[in-house]
Amino acid sequence: MIIYFLPIFSPYGTGEGVNKLRQKEINDDKLYDYKIKMKATAVSRTAQYIAFFRAIETNQPTKKRLFDDELASEFLDIGLKLAVKITAMPVIGNIIINYIQKRGLGALSASIARTKYIDDLLKKAIDGGAKQVIILGAGFDTRAMRLPFLKDMPVIEIDHPNTSDYKLDIFKKSNIKSPSNISYLQIDFNKQGLSEFSFQRNINFSLPTVIIWEGVTSYLSSEAIDKSFEFFQKFASGSSIIFTYLHRLALDDSNAFKGVAQMKELLKSKEENWTFGFYPEQLPNYLQTYGLTLYEDNGAVEYRKMYMPERKNLLNGFEFHRIAFVGKK
Repeated sequence: MIIYFLPIFSPYGTGEGVNKLRQKEINDDKLYDYKIKMKATAVSRTAQYIAFFRAIETNQPTKKRLFDDELASEFLDIGLKLAVKITAMPVIGNIIINYIQKRGLGALSASIARTKYIDDLLKKAIDGGAKQVIILGAGFDTRAMRLPFLKDMPVIEIDHPNTSDYKLDIFKKSNIKSPSNISYLQIDFNKQGLSEFSFQRNINFSLPTVIIWEGVTSYLSSEAIDKSFEFFQKFASGSSIIFTYLHRLALDDSNAFKGVAQMKELLKSKEENWTFGFYPEQLPNYLQTYGLTLYEDNGAVEYRKMYMPERKNLLNGFEFHRIAFVGKK
């Protein structure tokens, strides 16, 4: 049984469903002016692994788990669904979870804690007066359906047609009805920029908005990052952005963090590369140039300690991944 897990941490590993949608690579010079190639026309296998991690956490005992995501398993192929069931078993379940954590260089626990941290930051933004949520590059994100405090909040998911269609098709096949407060907007990054797209789709910039931008920045160029923040600053005062980023030191020194060298080799083998990161100490000044203020900035070490300090065997790895909570006053 354990042999099955050996390939699962390749971002585009073997598997059913998702891999059928891998079609081609594109250069996107519209939305982000990418200087790198990005598989935006395919549904990423990585998105399935993130859902896999959420499904594992959902299967943990009620008092232990950090969140509930009953929809996560819907995005998984048969093999990963079986794996989720095994992780809920006494004894063997913990063995498998520890194996996944080790094999994934800490990705499992980092992803679980990151999900919970972003959930809480989102709640903080809503409590602070946000009237609209935008999830940029939503993938298999299910926050709009699983978080009670978003029940009456307008939520806009923006993604490439392939990913959005795949997600909606899963909902249809599983007889899952999407609430009326959620809008699924599709953008072809080859043909349209985000500003033009937002104008055509009548996105309301006057509302205080919270934007979730998860798992994207490390694959962009510096020009792409600048253009993104130029777009974000168009939103009303009281708006905020929750985004993940790579510690720049991971790019500059492969030995700075455990697992970085292995991750770089893995990404290279899949024709992916990290291209951008921030030094945390430089982030506040960068944000100020766009009229933005840094409220919180924590790495995987910190947010794992926030939410799972008792899980001593899951506290290591992915220290180079960080989450920033930024606002426009």
